[in-house]
Amino acid sequence: MKKAFVAALFGLAIGPIAHADDYPAKPITIIVPFAPGGTTDIVARIFADRLGKELGQAVIVENRGGGGGSIGASAISKAEPNGYTLGISTVSTHAVNPACNPRLGYDPINGFAPITNIARTPNVLTVNARFPAQDFKQYLEHVKKNDGKLSYATSGNCSIQHMVGEQFKVATGTSILHVPYRGAGPALNDLLGGQVHMMFDNLPSSISHISSGKLRALAIAWPKRLDTLPNVPTFAELGLRQVNDPAWYGLIAPAKTSPEIIKKLNAAAVKVLSSPDVKEKLRQQGAEAVGNSPAEHAAEVRTELEKMKAVVEKQGIKLEGV
Repeated sequence: MKKAFVAALFGLAIGPIAHADDYPAKPITIIVPFAPGGTTDIVARIFADRLGKELGQAVIVENRGGGGGSIGASAISKAEPNGYTLGISTVSTHAVNPACNPRLGYDPINGFAPITNIARTPNVLTVNARFPAQDFKQYLEHVKKNDGKLSYATSGNCSIQHMVGEQFKVATGTSILHVPYRGAGPALNDLLGGQVHMMFDNLPSSISHISSGKLRALAIAWPKRLDTLPNVPTFAELGLRQVNDPAWYGLIAPAKTSPEIIKKLNAAAVKVLSSPDVKEKLRQQGAEAVGNSPAEHAAEVRTELEKMKAVVEKQGIKLEGV
């Protein structure tokens, strides 16, 4: 009886490890907490295709948009922690939403097991081509002369574009009017049409309009100038380091996922993100492959969350109905 009890305990102890050795034994789903076609979706699909080949199992991308990413993020946190349902973390889902909404249906820190940062993309400040400023210096002078009269478009209240805009206002001591839309697409359309004056956006969404001359890029949030936009300074160059954070897209699992599975997924992800073809595909979309450790991505999430909390408090931002 005693031997059987010990054997059972031993079996329980090694069970997860044995399972991890056989992992994955079936297809894996990656939940993207936004609609198809956006930057998050594009990055996830480039990565998932190659990850499936690396792991020897299909990796299926499932879009669960809504609530600024909160619906999909909640689904990831509530999934079985067996390694077969993963998800994408973003600044919106893991920093902006939790900072704006204290009653969110998931814990951005304790509800997930970070695996790696897949990629990061620059944020860019753009104006309509007819805007009376050719560079950032002229732009800032114009904004200060028209304090409180100019507007910036975003994909909605408490969106990442909104938060970057508020960070910019704090950093420059200016007042610009926030105009929220139901998504980045409508916001971008009105910027192109001249109904609003400026936008802080992820570069992949705006790069084609910048290249065509319909939009003018004035500053980017990135460690250095981009080869594709060599004449556009970084916010850090302009003395606005607090606005110089890029957006990121991480791979996460539900909390309590086996550390051995997390380790296996991280190793596969890092290998995928170091491959030249994946790097090039991401680069073509205006993104840069990362591939760091679970601890490093966890630190990125915590840092960004604290920054967003500080902006929300300082600017008195509230989510409608909260």
